Amino acid sequence: MSADLEFAAMRLAVGLSAQGVGTTSPNPPVGCVILDSAGQIVGQGYHRRKGESHAEVNALAAAGPRARDGTAVVTLEPCNHYGRTPPCSQALLDARISRVVVALLDPTSRGKGGVAVLRAAGVSVEVGVLEDEALLVLGDWRRSLDSGPQVTWVYALSAAGEPIPPPPGSAAAADAARLCQLSDVVVHDDLTLSEGVPGGHEWNLPKAAIEEDSYGPDVLGWLATCGARTVVILGSSRAAACFVDCGLVTATVTYLPSSAPSSRPDKEWGGSAVPAGFHLTEAVPCTGWVRLTAKAKT
Repeated sequence: MSADLEFAAMRLAVGLSAQGVGTTSPNPPVGCVILDSAGQIVGQGYHRRKGESHAEVNALAAAGPRARDGTAVVTLEPCNHYGRTPPCSQALLDARISRVVVALLDPTSRGKGGVAVLRAAGVSVEVGVLEDEALLVLGDWRRSLDSGPQVTWVYALSAAGEPIPPPPGSAAAADAARLCQLSDVVVHDDLTLSEGVPGGHEWNLPKAAIEEDSYGPDVLGWLATCGARTVVILGSSRAAACFVDCGLVTATVTYLPSSAPSSRPDKEWGGSAVPAGFHLTEAVPCTGWVRLTAKAKT
């Protein structure tokens, strides 16, 4: 089978995996594509939610008997442990898959990983295929394993350059709502927490435990223990300043109001489009606004 077919399948698997962003935590969002022995796509799947079937199992279910002697292309190393679902490595062996193409090894493997088990059983395994592209979806999950939940501060700038919540009904507010839906936990301006996707997770977020003086590393550790991998701080809450001061914000999304081609800023302007310690990575129009994305300098 040509490498081009496997590359194309991996890119499809990456796209599939993105459909699980915001609903799989603490599990990673993973995608899988099954190619038959002739290189035709016969099944595809992704992991939707913790406790439900993993990507490989869903893809194998769609492929059925056509998976035999085929290739499984998966964005993350198949698991090899019994949790809420059986190990995906065994599912691949039961389906008589002959080759497995993996983008990224799983650093959370318990004991012997799926790649080792598959190779020991005589399955051809290639690792590291389009790893950088798979990390476009898996990156936040992977980084959270080392440094805790990835925190994004999302806010609009007032005419005076002050951070404020995106105005209700604006394109900025709609765009910010989409970012919240892709996150595990949202910290609101009134210092309360909510889940990014209602019903998407199994932990409860006790608002009584989130008080003004509890923000910082302790609450971030608590969220990690709860299973959160991504956090959005929305608006100008005191939490944002505390997280920034503690060096815990990993990215910012700023909505800057659109202006005339020739204009003069408010004379009281005293803000910054990007917080100190961050570098701009994207600037795109957003219907009456400009969305600026920045990452923390490392």
